Amino acid sequence: MTLTRTEKERSVGFHPLYRQVKERLVSRIATGAWQPGQIIPSEFQIADELGVSQGTVRKALDEMTADRLLVRRQGRGTFVAAHDEARILFQFFKLTRDDGGREFPDSEIVAVEQTKATDEMSEKLAIATADDVIVVKRVRSLSGEKAVSERIVIPAARFPELDTAEPVPNNLYGLYAERYGVTIAQATETLKAIACPPDDAALLGIKSGTPVLAIDRTGIDLSGRPVEWRFSLCRTDKFHYLSDLK
Repeated sequence: MTLTRTEKERSVGFHPLYRQVKERLVSRIATGAWQPGQIIPSEFQIADELGVSQGTVRKALDEMTADRLLVRRQGRGTFVAAHDEARILFQFFKLTRDDGGREFPDSEIVAVEQTKATDEMSEKLAIATADDVIVVKRVRSLSGEKAVSERIVIPAARFPELDTAEPVPNNLYGLYAERYGVTIAQATETLKAIACPPDDAALLGIKSGTPVLAIDRTGIDLSGRPVEWRFSLCRTDKFHYLSDLK
């Protein structure tokens, strides 16, 4: 695991040494060597193992902490971040009430089924057309009021038996990490205003054609692979999308 002399002495291909260290450490989370909630070795131990300076390790860990892959706890050490509701709320769920603060939504499962991927699904998830996928349809509510109609598509090969096991929980990203060892590290989103289709309007209790915010999101794991395609239709009469730019 020790970095080579060449890697120590210079950045290779404009790839800084601390980024090389970060990639090795991220791979430990991706492969399950470091589990959610687990304390990681000290900076000194990691530096000694990889044959680099503590400063290089510290910079890699700082970036992983900024990416919310790690959590530092004063006097206790550095831990692999768990996919708890609070973390997901501020990192991935952006809808909030016009008259209130941030809160984690409730979920009502409408349907869960396994089917064959369409061309669009295969493109979004980088899988073959007609591969098996699991489709979750649900409605999300804030303070008891329906706010989001959501369709989630995931590769069945990465999440076997999710459609037949115990009830699908509200915190899907937590389920992915704990049961399947898949951590959603980042997501790409496109947003567009559209007229709400009839079926989704019925689920949300609004008139067909009402303006809604469509959020098209692809969730990406630690290895950079797309693992979830999520299409959400959000009411805008009482809710808004909030993004903290830092």
